[in-house]
Amino acid sequence: MFVASVRGKTGLGQWLPWLLMFQASLALADWQREMPAARLVGGGDFTWFGFALYSARLWSPVTPPTWEQPFALELTYHRELTRDTLVQASLDEMRRIAGDSVDETRLARWEGEMRGAFVDVQPGQRITGLYLPGKGCRFYVDEQFHREVSDAAFARAFFAIWLDARSRAPRLRRALLGMNGASE
Repeated sequence: MFVASVRGKTGLGQWLPWLLMFQASLALADWQREMPAARLVGGGDFTWFGFALYSARLWSPVTPPTWEQPFALELTYHRELTRDTLVQASLDEMRRIAGDSVDETRLARWEGEMRGAFVDVQPGQRITGLYLPGKGCRFYVDEQFHREVSDAAFARAFFAIWLDARSRAPRLRRALLGMNGASE
């Protein structure tokens, strides 16, 4: 019986299994615990020259989502891509959308944040970004917390890749925002 086996132990040895289980539960905390009222707003696939790169889904507690409310963008990859590829593609789009309003020093800092947040991805792997208005964002890899970026300007510029009207994938943007069922 469990109670009888614990009764004879004292000190840290008695609590170590419980502490380890608690620590493991924190490591497995996913973004949905951060935003329990989130509902699926929309989703679609991103293709490049006919190759499906990833499926995207946007979750939010409000519809339509706004920059004043938290939301989560979930990307499930269909191809193997390196962290370097993900970082460079993100930087290129952030630079394109922001234009002259963002300088190279800031972009270099953002590059470092993304290198810490992203991983080399395999087919089926998922990276979810949780947008936190006025604070920044958190990244989860396969439902496990991976990195927090405490930079509101970074968060806005990053999520604009998909949600800004100047997105390279306008049909995917509309699908994510629940405006149609099309994908890009």
